[in-house]
Amino acid sequence: MFTIVTIIHIIACLFLISVVLLQQGKGADMGAVFGGSSSTIFGSSGAGNFLTRLTTAMAVIFMLTSLTLTYASARRMGTTVFDTAPLPEPPPLEVPANPEGQPPAAAPGAEPQAAAPQAAQPQSAPQPAAAPAPAEAPASN
Repeated sequence: MFTIVTIIHIIACLFLISVVLLQQGKGADMGAVFGGSSSTIFGSSGAGNFLTRLTTAMAVIFMLTSLTLTYASARRMGTTVFDTAPLPEPPPLEVPANPEGQPPAAAPGAEPQAAAPQAAQPQSAPQPAAAPAPAEAPASN
């Protein structure tokens, strides 16, 4: 069924292309007015009605086969790749607690760190003697 509809769809596509290419353009008569020839298979205006109806019929067949193929392919696909793919195990939710009395484990590949020696605090330089305060001027009364 799917193959038959696909073949009908391809034939309708080819016929629709050929019918559209056979039709005379809107400005084709203008060239005939000034001496150009407007020779077509069906004459200058005799095939307009026939080709218009044939184009409409091919377009309807094309649309119906497109909708049928879309519906059939959607129903045909029951499962997807995501439905059948194995899922990896999720990581554990809780981290196991360390037994009491033991320090926490170091990260893998990390070197154990020794206690850093306390740096000697630099001695502060002696502060210079404070300058004597200026003498107060006598108050004038």
